[in-house]
Amino acid sequence: MTELKVGRKAPALTLVNAKGKKIKLSDFRGKKNVVLYFYPKDNTPGCTKQAEAFRDDIDQYKKAKTVILGVSPDNEASHQKFTDKFDLPFELLCDVDKKVCEKYGVWVEKSMYGRKYMGVQRATFLIDKEGTMTAIWPKVKVKEHSHEVLEALSEL
Repeated sequence: MTELKVGRKAPALTLVNAKGKKIKLSDFRGKKNVVLYFYPKDNTPGCTKQAEAFRDDIDQYKKAKTVILGVSPDNEASHQKFTDKFDLPFELLCDVDKKVCEKYGVWVEKSMYGRKYMGVQRATFLIDKEGTMTAIWPKVKVKEHSHEVLEALSEL
C-alpha cells in the first residue's frame, strides 16, 4: 500500500453511487479537484451534520471547480434515502466491502463504552486536478470541517 501523504498521488478508486453508476477518481483528473470524505454511516447525527455542511457550502466548492465524494460502507438504497432526505447535491459512494476504506487507512479499530469494533474513522482527503493529495484530515471534527476544507482549497 502506498503511504498516504500530502504530495503523493491519491490511491485509485472505483465505487458505485446511490444509483449504481460507477464513479472513478480518475474521472475528475485534469478537470476538477476532489474532496474525498469518509464517514461511518448514513443518517447518524455526526454524519448528517457533516453532509449538511458540505451541502450548505456547495456553491463555494463549485466556484473552486471541486466535487465532493462521500464514502461509507452503506449500500445504494441507504445512500439514496440519505441523499433524498437531506437534499445532498453530491455523490455518495458505496464501499460495502470496505476495500477503499482499507486502502485509505480509515477502516480502523474503534472503541465505545469499552467495546472494541471495526469501523470507519471520519477522514477527508483533498485531491487536486492532477490526482495529488494536497491536504489530509485524518480525524475530522464535524463542526467547522467544511470551512477548513474550503480554506485549504483556496490555497490551491
